[in-house]
Amino acid sequence: MNGIERLHSIMTRLRDPEKGCPWDRVQTLESLKPCVLEEAYELLAAMDAPEDKAHHIEELGDVLLQVMFQCVMAEQEGRFTFDDVANAISDKLVRRHPHVFGDATADNPEAVLKNWEQIKQLEHRKDARHSALDGVPPTLPALLKAQRTAEKAARVGFDWAEAADVVPKIHEEMGELADAVANGEGDARVKEELGDLLFAVANYARHLHVDAESALEGTSAKFAKRFRFIEAAAKAQGRELKSMTMDEREELWRQAKKQ
Repeated sequence: MNGIERLHSIMTRLRDPEKGCPWDRVQTLESLKPCVLEEAYELLAAMDAPEDKAHHIEELGDVLLQVMFQCVMAEQEGRFTFDDVANAISDKLVRRHPHVFGDATADNPEAVLKNWEQIKQLEHRKDARHSALDGVPPTLPALLKAQRTAEKAARVGFDWAEAADVVPKIHEEMGELADAVANGEGDARVKEELGDLLFAVANYARHLHVDAESALEGTSAKFAKRFRFIEAAAKAQGRELKSMTMDEREELWRQAKKQ
């Protein structure tokens, strides 16, 4: 029995209506949504430290469990099987890589993506997809969704020619945001202008081949590390941050940046 067969057998046993696990038996697609999301984010964290092989394996396994869980549920309902899922993605990979499995050519990643999008559009004609933007998951984090949306538009030619062309747009959006704030145009207007600025920055990141979501996550982690340092430094002085002057806090921040 290989690993997939063993996992399938275990999950089937856990879902057994009479002898299975009381928790596993009552789960539904709706109740599993938070689990899928949590496991995906835990895998992302493990991918940031690939040298911890055991942890990476564990988190990949947790994501695989969510796939198998839903497949076994579907089997019990007579809808589909794990093999159906595996074969469907295998068929898609072959179909969307004609430069590997067929006679098409693609000499660089950009050509591959262009072919991929064209094939995808043809595939989804039967699903009444009329826009190049169709298929962007609505539940993606906003920053990632911004990049994916602009990326799809770019694949059909709606894009700046190069990264430098995006910079004036960022300045323009920054100016409009500043004007909205200065003129007291209200929260809704400020929110809209801030969104425009973030969207422009996400596009700049895309042109620079930087994942904006990961970049912001890295900066958040960096800020948290430095902030904990200055909290500890203030505590070592027997003081609280809120009682310090701006200059004193800035000095601790400079020390934190040196760590």
